[in-house]
Amino acid sequence: MRIVLFLFWMGWMHFAQASDSIIVRKDQRLDLLTAKQAQINKRSAMMTSNGQYKGYRIQVISTTNRDQAFKVKTELLSRFPDQKSYTSYQSPLFKVRIGNFLKKEDAEQFRKTLNRFYPKGVYVVEDVIEYTITDDEDLLQ
Repeated sequence: MRIVLFLFWMGWMHFAQASDSIIVRKDQRLDLLTAKQAQINKRSAMMTSNGQYKGYRIQVISTTNRDQAFKVKTELLSRFPDQKSYTSYQSPLFKVRIGNFLKKEDAEQFRKTLNRFYPKGVYVVEDVIEYTITDDEDLLQ
């Protein structure tokens, strides 16, 4: 009896393995959906939890002297009118930062320009930036 059951089981296993075949047909729209989702994920990775963008700014000065900080900010506005400058106070320091850069490379390039005017203490810092992404902008680069 055991032999008969064993032979029956072996025959069934052989038949089960022989008839296994799966045909997968991929919808072409799946590639478009995957690319769109990758772009959404890229945008989400660049954002903070409250919907602002993570990026870089250049810190030009960090001083306890308020007048000096505002003097540097005024100079930055006159020399670089196309860039926004920001003054923040974190006790006891006034910090003056400039720019809104998504990529660190862009911030480093602008920092080199700033080094001609401010040779000491100019460096790139991570910060929440003001940025608006257009729909046609490609973030996958």
